[in-house]
Amino acid sequence: MKKIIFILTAILLISCNTESKNVLVAPNGKIYVETGIEDGKPFYLVKLNGNTIIEKSYLGFLFKNNDSFFDDFIIEKINTKSVSEKWYQPWGEELTADNTYNEMTIQLIENSCKKRKMNLVFRLFNDGLGFRYEFPEQENLKNFVIADELTEFALVGNPKAWSIPTNRTNYFENLYKKSYVTSLDTVSTPLTMEVNDSLFLTIHEANLTDYAGLNLTPKQGSSTLKADLTPWSTGEKVFAKTPFVSSWRTIIIAKSAGDLMLSRIMLNLNEPSKIEDTSWIQPGRYIGIWWGMHLGNYTWGQGPKHGATTANTMRYIDFAAKYGFSGVLVEGWNVGWDGDWSTNGHQFNFTKPYPDFDIKKISEYATTKNVKLIGHNETGGAAKNYESQLDSAFKFYNKYGVTTVKTGYVNALLDHKEQHASQYGVRHYRKVIETAAKYKIVIDNHEPMIPTGLQRTYPNLMSQEGVRGQEYDAWSPDGGNPPEHTTIIPFTRGLAGPMDFTPGTFNFSNPAKPETHVQTTLAKQLALSVVIYSPLQMASDMIENYENNPAFEFITSCPTNWAKTVIPAAKIGDFIIVARKDRKNENWFVGGITDENARELNLNLSFLEKDAKYRAKIFKDGKGADYKTNPYPVEIETIEINSNSNIKLNLAAGGGTAIIISKI
Repeated sequence: MKKIIFILTAILLISCNTESKNVLVAPNGKIYVETGIEDGKPFYLVKLNGNTIIEKSYLGFLFKNNDSFFDDFIIEKINTKSVSEKWYQPWGEELTADNTYNEMTIQLIENSCKKRKMNLVFRLFNDGLGFRYEFPEQENLKNFVIADELTEFALVGNPKAWSIPTNRTNYFENLYKKSYVTSLDTVSTPLTMEVNDSLFLTIHEANLTDYAGLNLTPKQGSSTLKADLTPWSTGEKVFAKTPFVSSWRTIIIAKSAGDLMLSRIMLNLNEPSKIEDTSWIQPGRYIGIWWGMHLGNYTWGQGPKHGATTANTMRYIDFAAKYGFSGVLVEGWNVGWDGDWSTNGHQFNFTKPYPDFDIKKISEYATTKNVKLIGHNETGGAAKNYESQLDSAFKFYNKYGVTTVKTGYVNALLDHKEQHASQYGVRHYRKVIETAAKYKIVIDNHEPMIPTGLQRTYPNLMSQEGVRGQEYDAWSPDGGNPPEHTTIIPFTRGLAGPMDFTPGTFNFSNPAKPETHVQTTLAKQLALSVVIYSPLQMASDMIENYENNPAFEFITSCPTNWAKTVIPAAKIGDFIIVARKDRKNENWFVGGITDENARELNLNLSFLEKDAKYRAKIFKDGKGADYKTNPYPVEIETIEINSNSNIKLNLAAGGGTAIIISKI
């Protein structure tokens, strides 16, 4: 991993009159964290520009058998350091990430005869902080079981939050609702909150390794949120052995909604890449034998409508080659799809194609067309069955030139027993990623745990679902994703990492379920290719719906790997404009979208190079466009612009605008 180390910035550590209170200040001096001990209990609080934004919040654990590990500590030692570096991203929303922070490690020891030790590590960035627990190797604490994590986030006031409930949501696929913090159920992270017009917070976690996924629940009668770890089926949260560390608890602090999207705290809190040569890890846009299954035109299992046939796959390969797509995803190609596959996931065989899928012929044909075959491994949640076949499956894919695999876990419980975000699930997903890296396989993980920045350490983990994606527009009983959904998820689930939302549907008719359909205009489908970030992105529709449509030019032109990202305008749940610069040239791509309300937005182009001339090709909602009554009209116009220009975006209800900006 390329790394540019700059001169370390100075840290400001203020030791107060009492030994049990200390302050850590951000490199820019605007945020500071105060930590200390009160009646044996560790705590922290956070201030921004002198104003408290997280009040005194307590830290600690309850171990199994009611063994308290939170109220008998004294500070033994404090260490500090400062780091300022930039590291190169092999793929991402920018070329480099700025990793500048001040760090304080507080070494704690129990005051009682047990004398067990724990460290609290705080890293303070200019846009927020991360903190975690370390359990050093020690004689008095070896194997232990966490029954509860007591981490608190004592919020000031009663902020508005966008959330999905943890206990009534499978695979994190739900619609985000806005409510006050005091009204929340137990919710998943990232949890994004608007404190006021100039203060936004997002709580999540980073570097989730051999731990349990984080949820948050409000303490009764207050706006204090408490950690609620995803348990094992037996009730325990985490099985551990020293030395051991928790995942990082992260708080992004931003003055605008758009600034939330530009934070790289979660990436920075993960370890550098363990893959030295990342040249084989390539972003791209692909097509797939997929949408037809959701509409009922094809089937995953065998039969007269089987989608994954040799002839159909070769037809998709031809289309991909014609229009410059990097690959073709094929679902339903392997033995195991017949019958109730989500219940009988143990029947999946990941090296045995169905008789009508000639993988040798297909892969050889794809090679002649310079198109990659993308594998699909649905497990039905049978994690053990998949693990037993990982090596043989990935060797099989190496043989046939398959370098990308989409995995799936369509079952509410892994192995009919454990939750996806439990320590059990975390261990399974990590094994898949590490094994895939060994065979130079890229992973797109569906029904995952929520991302926590692990793509820095394993950049072959390129995209994940964990979001209510476009497939719901084909079969969801509630009619599909409402227009505001895509104006919320960039500020919630999207802050965790790339989202495989699969935009790009052009035909909104649905004979199988007429009341369920894509609730956007066609122009908004184009804009989502920029707004929703994923280095691997599928154009979702069946290929016959793209032919002879001038709007398709934007899909085929838009890259998935970026040198720079800016957010010219945004309001959570209402609208967003995203501009991204291509890594390969000087071109920019812009996507602007709105909710169910038509609106006019101003796009300021000051992010463009000064004194340079550009040509903007604009794909916008046409006359009379409306997501409910007339979603298809798209007007295309070309104008000359520069960094002083402004473009008025007239967005229809449920609409959008997509722009290709080329340097002249």
